[in-house]
Amino acid sequence: MSALRDLRRFLRFAAVGALGTVAHYALLLLMVEALGSPPLAGAAAGFVLGAVVNYALSRMLVFRSERAHAEALPRFLLVAATGLVWTALLMKLFVDALGLHYLAAQFATTALLLLWHYAGNALWTFGRDTPGERR
Repeated sequence: MSALRDLRRFLRFAAVGALGTVAHYALLLLMVEALGSPPLAGAAAGFVLGAVVNYALSRMLVFRSERAHAEALPRFLLVAATGLVWTALLMKLFVDALGLHYLAAQFATTALLLLWHYAGNALWTFGRDTPGERR
């Protein structure tokens, strides 16, 4: 795969992630501000919606995967769950050990995890098992 094609796919992945984040926050705000739900319920529901958006759009628009949902979805969720653990560890390191402001720490964490999520999903979640298939 050419470097330009890889870059385009990575940028599509980042754009899909941004859409998933918008969906997450929109539902969070709707539930908490308009419906009076507790913040934890709104955050959890938003996380689930963001994950669904990211999975569906990544599958269709970024990786154009034909892997069965029964195989791809658990892989996607494991990559996401691992990313959540990395988020906790990196935030602890950046804020507590290095003394970074939490927003700077979150920005750095998000940038690093964008790479993690892209690699995990490109190589494992949606990657092709048969060499030579169209990508």
